[in-house]
Amino acid sequence: MLRPRRILTSRQFFVLFALIALPVAAVAGYSLALGNAFAPWFALLDLAIVAVALRWVWRSGDRYERIVLDGRCLEVHASPSDATVFKAHPYWVRVSAEGDIKAPDRVLLGSQGRTVEIGSFLAPDERSELVARLRSVLAIASGRGQANEH
Repeated sequence: MLRPRRILTSRQFFVLFALIALPVAAVAGYSLALGNAFAPWFALLDLAIVAVALRWVWRSGDRYERIVLDGRCLEVHASPSDATVFKAHPYWVRVSAEGDIKAPDRVLLGSQGRTVEIGSFLAPDERSELVARLRSVLAIASGRGQANEH
């Protein structure tokens, strides 16, 4: 199961919004006291935009990719519908990394002319670890790695 890391918990996101809202409200109140009647409306618009942005960031953390592997099939399922986006026999699946091998830009699974990018939301070092782990488990699942084990 691949998921993006969340930097903040939902409670911490709420505290962050409160820490943004308090000074915005204070400046809007001060501006209103000086005669700027539009300051509270601008503050509300500003806070609405910040709230939508924070909500969008939080929801983007709900993404996932589920990789199911057995001896006969490798499947990649992606959110939000958990639909199968890639399916192939493990023997024919190839893992490739674009960019620096220690910090790849993209990780691709390919088989029979079809490719799918996986782990795009992961950090580069996590993608590097993903490449190594996938190559290892694919070798074992396809039987290519068993000759080294005996």
